Amino acid sequence: MFRLLQGDVGSGKTIVSLLAAINTINSGFQVAFMAPTEILARQHFNLAKKLFPKNINISLISGKSEYKVKKKQILQKLENNKIDIIFGTHAIFQKKVIFKKLGLIIIDEQHKFGVNQRKTLSDKGGSNCDVLLMTATPIPRTLTMTIYGDMDISIIREKPKNRKPIKTYSKLEVKIEDVLKFIRKEINLGNQIFWVCPLIEESKKLDHSSAVKKYEYLESKFPNQVSLLHGKTDVNEKNEILNNFLNNKFKILVSTTIIEVGIDFPNANTIIIENANKFGLSQLHQLRGRVGRGDKDSTCILMFKSNLSENAKKRIKILKDTNDGFLISEEDMKLRGFGDILGFKQSGVKNFKLADPIQNSDLFLLAEKEMRRIEKSNEDISKFKPLIKLYDRADIINDIA
Repeated sequence: MFRLLQGDVGSGKTIVSLLAAINTINSGFQVAFMAPTEILARQHFNLAKKLFPKNINISLISGKSEYKVKKKQILQKLENNKIDIIFGTHAIFQKKVIFKKLGLIIIDEQHKFGVNQRKTLSDKGGSNCDVLLMTATPIPRTLTMTIYGDMDISIIREKPKNRKPIKTYSKLEVKIEDVLKFIRKEINLGNQIFWVCPLIEESKKLDHSSAVKKYEYLESKFPNQVSLLHGKTDVNEKNEILNNFLNNKFKILVSTTIIEVGIDFPNANTIIIENANKFGLSQLHQLRGRVGRGDKDSTCILMFKSNLSENAKKRIKILKDTNDGFLISEEDMKLRGFGDILGFKQSGVKNFKLADPIQNSDLFLLAEKEMRRIEKSNEDISKFKPLIKLYDRADIINDIA
C-alpha cells in the first residue's frame, strides 16, 4: 500500500490509522508513526496507550526530550522486535533507528515532511512495507493528481456525528471589548479559549500583534487565567502548558500558529484569530479546527483591522459561509494559485511548464487517464521521448529531483 488519506480537520484520520496499525501488529509486524511536532507525536502516543490492549508494546522517541540511556534502550528493543509501535518526529528515520520487522509506516500531516524524509523512512521497511500518509489540508483534485499521481487516495468526507458546525464571525479590532464580553460569558460557562497571534514579538516592520503583548493585555483583564505558548517555548514547558490547558487549570491559551496541527482539546470551544487577513484560507481553516472537537457549540472569531484588501474580504466571507475543507481548498487555490497552497514556493517545487491545475483541470484528468492506460497495456514509452524536448533538460531533471 502507498496511500494518501485525506480528511478534514477532526474527521477521524487518527482512528483509521490506529486501526490499520493494530491489524499490522496482529500480523506480527512493527509500526512506525511519524508526526511533525513532538506535541502531536506525544498526543498520538497517549491515545494509542489508552486504546490499545496492554500486551502491545508502545513507545515514543524524539529528538530532544528523551534521555540518552532511555533512547538507547528503545533502539535496542526496536531492533529486537520488542516494540510493536513507535511514535515520534523525524527522529524516527535517523540511521541508528533499525526495525526488526517494519510492516507499516504512518506519516501524519505529511506535507510538513520532505520527499526525501518520507523515502528514508519507507526504505527502513523494505519492499514489503505499507505506507499511509495523512493530511488534514484538503487538496484540490487536480493538484492531488499532479503531486500524488503515484499514490492511491482515500477521502473521509464526513465528520463524526456528534460534531457541531463551528460558527464563524468577523470582528474589527477596535471592537475588542465585544470579544472580551463574549469570552467572559464562555469562561463562566466553563469553556476554554484559544487566542492566536501571527508573531511572537513586536515587529516594527510588520503590522502584526505580538503574542507576548496580547498575553500581558489579557492577563490584566483575566488575572491568573491566561497562559502563553509560542515556538520559542522550551519543549518540557510547552508540554506542561498544554497539559495544564487540557486539565482546565487556566482558561485562555495565547499562542502563535504552532497550535495549527492536530492538537485536540475537547473543552476549548472558542478560537480568536488576530489579523485573520494575514493567514491563507487553508491555514485559517486548520486553526479553526482546533475547536469544535467536543459536543459543545463552538465559535471562531476572525479579527482584522479596517483596511482589508478585496482578496482578504473574499477569504473571510468563504470561511464564514462554509466548514467544508475541500470546498475551502478549491477556493483557496482559485484565490492564491496552486504554487502557494501547500507552501510549494518555500519547498522549491517549480511552476508547471505546459498547464495550470486551475485553468486546465480537464487536461490533468486526461493525463491521468492516459497514464493508467499506458501502465495497464505495458506500452513502450520510448515514442514519447521527443516530448521531453519541450522542456529545458536541466529543468526537468531538477523538477524530478
